[in-house]
Amino acid sequence: MANCVIVGINWGDEGKGRMVDLLTERFDVVVRYQGGGNAGHTVINEYGKFALHLLPSGIFRKGIVNILGNGVALDPENLWQEMQTVSAQGIVLSPENLKISDRASLLLPWHRDLDELEEARLGDKKYGSTKQGIAPFYSDKYQKKTVLAGELFYPDALRAHLSDLLEWKNLTLTKVYGAKPYTMAKLEEWMEAYCEKLKPYICDTGDFLRSAQMKGKNILFEAQLGSLRDLDYGIHPYTTSSNTLAAYAPIGSGLPSARLDDIVGVVKAYSTCVGEGPFVCELFGDEAERLRRAGAEYGAKTGRPRRVGPLDIVATRYGVQVQGATELALTKLDVLSEMEQIPVCVRYLVDGRETDRFPFPAALGGAKPVLEYMDGWKCDISGVRRWEDLPEAARRYVLFIEEAVGCPITYVSVGPERDSIILRGRNNA
Repeated sequence: MANCVIVGINWGDEGKGRMVDLLTERFDVVVRYQGGGNAGHTVINEYGKFALHLLPSGIFRKGIVNILGNGVALDPENLWQEMQTVSAQGIVLSPENLKISDRASLLLPWHRDLDELEEARLGDKKYGSTKQGIAPFYSDKYQKKTVLAGELFYPDALRAHLSDLLEWKNLTLTKVYGAKPYTMAKLEEWMEAYCEKLKPYICDTGDFLRSAQMKGKNILFEAQLGSLRDLDYGIHPYTTSSNTLAAYAPIGSGLPSARLDDIVGVVKAYSTCVGEGPFVCELFGDEAERLRRAGAEYGAKTGRPRRVGPLDIVATRYGVQVQGATELALTKLDVLSEMEQIPVCVRYLVDGRETDRFPFPAALGGAKPVLEYMDGWKCDISGVRRWEDLPEAARRYVLFIEEAVGCPITYVSVGPERDSIILRGRNNA
């Protein structure tokens, strides 16, 4: 049995979905273990192009069991709509290939309302939330004021629980924000429209995973966002509200006894960032717009333009360290193909001193990038499939990153399609 985690090394949006889609042929089970519908994994394969927000990216492979673990912010409305969308494109979903943990907490409609209300209250100090209810959801979860998916099978207890939550939540909505209260009728209508449809997929996924472990099945754990958005180790407070690190995979998946054999960190050949907060290597103006257009850098969930910049070695090395990455997948190398000179952020200037250590969050706002430039290759590499066929300048760029961050790059992506990949290192060279 092999247990592998695929995680983001930077701010998210690195291309984790395409890597899960690629690697699932080696695995029996794919588990999404944290986060919610606030970010997207873009996958392109023989079925078409998909932006997944809650469904695990292994859903496109026949014979793979896909699980939404207890660490996920389970949004029944968005999940059901996403299931309908992929089903319409020929993907068969059933309780055999999609399972939802009965211990996953439900993201309720008021969580999205509270997210939007708080961002509006913050004004120009907002966190850059996608307004999908994630922060209010996790706040409630750790206050033990959420509904578990398994409660849907106990209607009398569920109604009493919802009644208590409703009384408490309406105090916040009306007294703090001056918003309209919820009614039990409105909640029950929402439950009927979405939660009831998900009940066939809800089960004891912990029991399923323990059985799979005993049978020697190969399990792939899929993370959302990246290292710098981790609640504890990211750029606080501009983080998500869950732990995006590989170390959380056993807990959030429902298999706390799992031992991780491989941690594949995904990093882009340049930097992108959605949302607010310090982004030391950020480009602006025409230079930024050219890179943004070349890479089609617009959020999979929101459609908003991503902030862009050169590859940030300081942030990437830190991401590798906190993830404990054993190997890296470098994505979107092809996007840089038209550049004469490729900038790389190799150090930060903080308080007048250069450093290669990632600073404490409060110091990031004043940090400046120290750039070096590497020669570009000025040719199309999207059709290359062998390491030795890459232009020498492209190989030098990859090897420079590998040495600088201290982790082997075993996958080099030269396009969004499943087969647009170069395998190197280990047994792939």
